[in-house]
Amino acid sequence: MTRRTPLSRERIIDAAAAVADRAGVAAVSMRSVAKALGVEAMSLYHHVPSKEALLDDLADWVFQRIELPQVGATWREALTGRARSARSVLTAHPWALGMMESRPNPGPALLQHHDRLLGVLMSEGFSAALATHAFSAIDAYVYGFALTWTSLPFEPGDGAEEAFANKVAASAELYPHIARSRAELLGNGVYAFADEFDYGLELLLEGLERRVADESSARKGARVRCPPAGGRTSSPNGA
Repeated sequence: MTRRTPLSRERIIDAAAAVADRAGVAAVSMRSVAKALGVEAMSLYHHVPSKEALLDDLADWVFQRIELPQVGATWREALTGRARSARSVLTAHPWALGMMESRPNPGPALLQHHDRLLGVLMSEGFSAALATHAFSAIDAYVYGFALTWTSLPFEPGDGAEEAFANKVAASAELYPHIARSRAELLGNGVYAFADEFDYGLELLLEGLERRVADESSARKGARVRCPPAGGRTSSPNGA
């Protein structure tokens, strides 16, 4: 007689993720997850109190799969590594895009990610406000790219991008700017939308680098203008 693997919270969450992968997050219910596990729905309630709690756990399940920035990493390494990891996870599980930051009860993996990344940025000279803005901007970019990627009406490598380029080229007089853009992008004969991710990410990082440098300069200027304790500010003529 084969022994059935006992239920656990982890098994239930993994099964919920599998249901979402097959049919989307709207298909996740206590009943559908129980069916995937081959058990009765009521047995799940010994480990997960409600469907809402299961969805909270499912959002945290996603964050557990996104690479955490390493302590001691530079801010560019931290943002780049996490952005690439998040893109990989979100394109593999597109149902997560609409729920990662929307659950009312954030889990420990989500909170750890936010705290770790903010900590790396602030230790590298970002003010708390700029660190938050940077985090928000990068995440918006990653989520938007992943949404676009998973919504494209073709599979990578199936020739649809080339067909689009050929159609534009044939109507260059009607769409001259698109034609010029495609001609430059395809100048070396190679173009893939997936390559846009790192290019766009680099643009964001360059902007953040300038902004954190401006903040650093402003802080140095403020220290220079601040007189020593017990001292006084001299007038321009030294009086």
